[in-house]
Amino acid sequence: MLILKKELLKRITEHAIREFPNEACGILAGRPGRVKEVYEMDNIEKSPDVFFMDAKEQLKVMKEIRNRGEEMIGIYHSHVASLAYPSSHDLELALYPEASYVIISLKDKFNPSVRSFKIAEGKITEEGLEIE
Repeated sequence: MLILKKELLKRITEHAIREFPNEACGILAGRPGRVKEVYEMDNIEKSPDVFFMDAKEQLKVMKEIRNRGEEMIGIYHSHVASLAYPSSHDLELALYPEASYVIISLKDKFNPSVRSFKIAEGKITEEGLEIE
């Protein structure tokens, strides 16, 4: 189960809409199971089909998270034309089996859908996503 405050979900969704027609991406920080902060990242691919975070930006954010006494607990990104479900590219990038992978689908841009998954060894498991 991943718990996400309504205002953080709003920030993630707004980020996805701002980056449209390209995928948006970012890091979720907090304590296991509970998101406390969202870090919007630059999708250096500038693509509607894939995302890739800048390594220097990612390192800077990871240091900030550690300095705050928190952990990276997840990664989010958007799908601009498909459902909120991991793609084959998402599986390739799923390097953190303990992380939650949150996907925002903008297939219906006026009614975005958000789901969260655990991905380990190529196996996708949907996890509960509680908005509070």
